[in-house]
Amino acid sequence: MKRYDLLQFPFMKTMLRSRWPQFLFTASALGGFVFAVAAGLLGTPVGSRNFAILFVWIAWWALLMLGAVPLLGRGWCSICPIPAPGEWLQRGAVLGPGGQKGLGLNRRWPRRLRNIWLQNLAFTLVALFSSVVLTQPAVTAIVLAAFLFIALGASLIFERRAFCRYLCPVGGFIGLYSQLAPLEVRVKDRAVCAGHTEKTCYTGNEAGYGCPWQVFPGSLTKNTYCGTCMECLRTCPHDNIAINIRPFGADLAVKSGRKLDEAYKAFIMLGSALVYAAVLLGPWGALKSAAYPIGSLDWLVYAATFLFLVLGLIPGLFYLAVWLGKRLAGSDQAMRGEFIRFAYAGVPLGLTAWMAFSLSFVFTNLSYLWPALSDPLGWGWNLFGTAGLGWTPYLTQVVPGLQVILLLIGLVWASRTALRIASETLPGRLARRQAVPVIGFCLVLTIAMLVLLVG
Repeated sequence: MKRYDLLQFPFMKTMLRSRWPQFLFTASALGGFVFAVAAGLLGTPVGSRNFAILFVWIAWWALLMLGAVPLLGRGWCSICPIPAPGEWLQRGAVLGPGGQKGLGLNRRWPRRLRNIWLQNLAFTLVALFSSVVLTQPAVTAIVLAAFLFIALGASLIFERRAFCRYLCPVGGFIGLYSQLAPLEVRVKDRAVCAGHTEKTCYTGNEAGYGCPWQVFPGSLTKNTYCGTCMECLRTCPHDNIAINIRPFGADLAVKSGRKLDEAYKAFIMLGSALVYAAVLLGPWGALKSAAYPIGSLDWLVYAATFLFLVLGLIPGLFYLAVWLGKRLAGSDQAMRGEFIRFAYAGVPLGLTAWMAFSLSFVFTNLSYLWPALSDPLGWGWNLFGTAGLGWTPYLTQVVPGLQVILLLIGLVWASRTALRIASETLPGRLARRQAVPVIGFCLVLTIAMLVLLVG
């Protein structure tokens, strides 16, 4: 697969090596983040009028799921404000390394937890309480502040970006779906990395910090754990780093690095997309009512159903599909390995499902942003003359068609991925036999999303 290195353009190389653009974006995002926390705690409790709800769950979410993740992968992580204060304290500097002694214990992250299971748990919990988080400004503020303080604490205890790598619920699914993005950070020549004994891209030097994500660029084959922070570009003395444009989904063809925690993330994301579509966009009033009163009997039933669907039913049905495909093809591969391998077919299916859901959610509620721009706290301001604008759903005639297209793209992409994965161990006809049940599983989920979103 062909790659095109963006660093061939001198302007692009200069911009990405400079810390100032990245710092300005991060500082601006941090200012918005802090204001969202303040707005959630001090502003109006009406979610459709509060800055915290609208600019986090409408504006930021639209930017993330409809643009940043599909096109830039982990690009958001390079300017994310959540780890910034802790990282600045840990380094003892806001910009480049200057020899300052930072704060923190710099302990290694526990070996047994060097995976994304904690991220999976964190996302599942946020998703479970999402009906309240997405509608009550004070709850949104508390969740955002909790992220900030947990990230700060992690930076003061553990080395580098432990929060981002192992804890952040948002970073978990961004990393999973970044495998599909057409942007990657890679080395130009691995032999150069092998001959460079200092490994400054990992350890750091006077030009920059060692990789905050604890990734050695010379062995990087997937986007999952690369935060696109550009430190390796700044620290490499041999100009051996490339920022490539590549075909979509290139990482799905990489056989190494497939793991059970990532496989389960794919199912958690698929199940959560189905639940979000049903609760937030569906016509079932009883379901909506059950999702809100936390601690009530109805909510406990809803929570149990959600957890069973996301953690049990969907992975279980997929396991059954993989087992059936294995029997049909006469494969002698171990079931655990087959389950993990084929789970990556769910990555494009999950991303397009979330994009399709986001189209409805965002364009139905986007018009609430304009009054909030003029009156972000709901205190009666009218800064830009838009406080009196009413709610108007956008693109109501276009969105259903776009959702159908996205979901069909996801189905075709997932099906082709399943066929390619099957062909890694089996020849033509047998590979197709093994892939058929997995494709059937993807078809059923696609139909379910189509029914929930389009009707």
